[in-house]
Amino acid sequence: MEKINYQKQLEKILEQIKTAHKKPKLLLHACCAPCSSYVIEYLSAYFDITILYYNPNIYPQEEYERRLLELQNFLLEFPPAVQNSVHLVVQEYNPQDFYAAIRINESPEMAQEKEKGERCRRCYAFRLRRAYEYAYLNNFEWFTTTLSISPFKDAEKINTLGKQIEENPGPIFLSSDFKKLGGFKRSLELSAEYGLYRQQYCGCVYSKN
Repeated sequence: MEKINYQKQLEKILEQIKTAHKKPKLLLHACCAPCSSYVIEYLSAYFDITILYYNPNIYPQEEYERRLLELQNFLLEFPPAVQNSVHLVVQEYNPQDFYAAIRINESPEMAQEKEKGERCRRCYAFRLRRAYEYAYLNNFEWFTTTLSISPFKDAEKINTLGKQIEENPGPIFLSSDFKKLGGFKRSLELSAEYGLYRQQYCGCVYSKN
């Protein structure tokens, strides 16, 4: 089976949007400032972006708050975010919602999985579903996530889940693989330029192993 090129799909969509001469509303789920940096730089020319910070998977709470503060400060000083009026929506932090969503009690062996396994797939689905629901209730035309910028994330799983969650009528999932075209490298450059805190693990307690 031929592998889908999600970057090519994204480029086609952006070309169509460019010719429309009107920025549609995009809800961008974000996990942290470093992963958001390149994605905002890349997409702000095409979309009216609102960032959704919904990450109850992050452990411990001090880490969650540190990443949130870093993102808030970054949005206040990053020119593409300031000039394009990128907004930030912060939702509740309830780790029990995350544990319930991944059903770790039913499959305790998932605690030992490396990234890109079933535990991560369930976490992707959990946060993408919340992004879709917020986008739907607030009249966004598109929704997506920064997650695919990481070389440790499975872009195929993320995009497959996004399209499965998408319903008609409702916001459209923006297919992407942001690590392509040097996206991950650019996020490293922006992190260095703005002195961003780059965490050493994805977020949940299991990813610290």
